[in-house]
Amino acid sequence: MYLPIKIGLSPTLKIRGIIAVEDICKDQIIERCPILLIEVKQESLIKDTPLNNYIFEWNKEYIAIVLGYGSLYNHSYRPNARYAHNYQDKLTIFRAIKDIKKGEEIFVNYNYVPTSKAKLDLEISSLDKTYNTKRLGKVR
Repeated sequence: MYLPIKIGLSPTLKIRGIIAVEDICKDQIIERCPILLIEVKQESLIKDTPLNNYIFEWNKEYIAIVLGYGSLYNHSYRPNARYAHNYQDKLTIFRAIKDIKKGEEIFVNYNYVPTSKAKLDLEISSLDKTYNTKRLGKVR
């Protein structure tokens, strides 16, 4: 499956991020990501691991690991994309909310609502720039 994105170095954050490899139009689907569900009661098993930084809230019973590039989009309070969960098909879908030019980094607001300015539970760690450390707003 062709995707209009690649993993690259974030020009602003200097960590890995998702970069457009072609122009992406507003409302265009960027990626459909399958998910793995984990029961909330098992969350403690990954709490002290790097994987904890990539968990999305799914519902009251499950958390989700979003596969594909889904857990690698960096956070911004001025996003150019958003994500939505498709509960029936167990997918997380990333879609452009404005036109994105080739070479631009793709950002989402991990508070789920693109206009939300709420502080995230976890910000980018100055100790370990190799991980996109974030918990998503309908991500945890």
